[in-house]
Amino acid sequence: MNGPIRRVAIGVFLCLSLLLAGVTWYQVVRADELRADPRNPRPALAERGKERGLIVTTDGTVLARSVEDPTTRSFDREYPEGESFAHLVGYSSFLVGSTGLEDAYASVLRSRRDLTISDLVAALLGQDLRPQSIEVTVDAELQRAAAQALGANRGAIVALDPSTGAVLASVSNPSFDPELLLGDDAASQWELLLADDAEPTRDRATLELYAPGSTFKTVVATAALDTGTAGPGTTFDDPVEFDLPGSDATIANANGGVCNDGVSATMLQAFVRSCNTIFADLAIQLGAVDIGISAEAMGFNQDIGYEWPVPDAVWDTGSLIDDPAALGQSGIGERDVRATPLHMAMVAAAVANDGVAVRPYAVGRIFDADGNSVEETEPSELGRAMSLETATTLTQMMERVVTEGTGRQAAVPGVRVAGKTGTATGTSEFPNPWFIGFAPVDDPTIAIAVFIEGSATSGESASGGSSAAPIASQLIEVWLSP
Repeated sequence: MNGPIRRVAIGVFLCLSLLLAGVTWYQVVRADELRADPRNPRPALAERGKERGLIVTTDGTVLARSVEDPTTRSFDREYPEGESFAHLVGYSSFLVGSTGLEDAYASVLRSRRDLTISDLVAALLGQDLRPQSIEVTVDAELQRAAAQALGANRGAIVALDPSTGAVLASVSNPSFDPELLLGDDAASQWELLLADDAEPTRDRATLELYAPGSTFKTVVATAALDTGTAGPGTTFDDPVEFDLPGSDATIANANGGVCNDGVSATMLQAFVRSCNTIFADLAIQLGAVDIGISAEAMGFNQDIGYEWPVPDAVWDTGSLIDDPAALGQSGIGERDVRATPLHMAMVAAAVANDGVAVRPYAVGRIFDADGNSVEETEPSELGRAMSLETATTLTQMMERVVTEGTGRQAAVPGVRVAGKTGTATGTSEFPNPWFIGFAPVDDPTIAIAVFIEGSATSGESASGGSSAAPIASQLIEVWLSP
């Protein structure tokens, strides 16, 4: 072979090698990345009309299902419970994507009757290609009752089994009908939802962070009891306003007066009456580090391992160590302290569970098309958040909040309820009422967080005791009713 022909042959070989390498790169190495690219419409179109597994509750309530259209032999997704479960269950839309459990468990719920390499291998191995289904831990009756209890209020409710972390209810309001996002006009319906001032697409239960207000005093009291810095009978000065060190700012109580008699008040009195002056003082005495240890043991500043990524609840120890004024404000759940309602339900659950914090989860098991369990969730612990003695004392203090303090409207006839109210500063002119608690005190089976986002609906005078506590009472009664 002469030189020119050899060079042409080598050039052709190199070009073919580059083409082969390029095809391999895009079809093998980058295949998953390109398939997941939001600019690629093919996977979404391929998913349209395919069967997906069931999403059901433990009592058999169907939350999502695929129904076959006999004329087209395709499948339509249905959400029978509509708005009540919209944020938890989510939606799977070929036009606007997926959210909630539909997104988190997409690989489980989808049919494997595709032409992907993994599915072809599964078929050759004789594996079941039908979609699997998931069973959630949520109680359908409690979920519906929570959605109804919020009424016109913007806000969220999360209820947990304090011993396991199983989600009993997770509601965000306002909500939307997920089936609006399934049709050919899904994009226009999505735009309408995004344009709504009430922001119905926001999952206020698990994905939005808020100042927890005085419910955070539960964490501060935990640190005080665990470190021995203060106990229920420890006395503090009782001023009308507490002067923040190194600052011209002061902290006052919600009623504008003293906590007790203007001379002294105990930590128990301050907790039951939710006195800001005493807890700002206590937070500064404790220090940011000790409060941070208790907060992080209850789920702050960490990934809590939920079904989908939840933003970290925030207690910024580093910025507070040398800033006592900021620490005093943070000690009453204001300034930069942030948490989701899910996090605050975890705080209540930790006290109820004898001081042990548990990881929350919403899916109890995965089962195949024949109803056989494929995988079951094993409850897991975050760890011990406080000593047993601290949990016992704090439970007694929280019960006093309900029997004689700011949380009296959380009371349920014949049931011992423990709780803590909060009224936080919101982003609007209206406050954000909170209530966290659990029941029954002697054998807790439900821990709950109720959050109302400040709005004209809740009103300027809304507080945790007047707005959130009554909702908690309703739901605890529903949960404990025969």
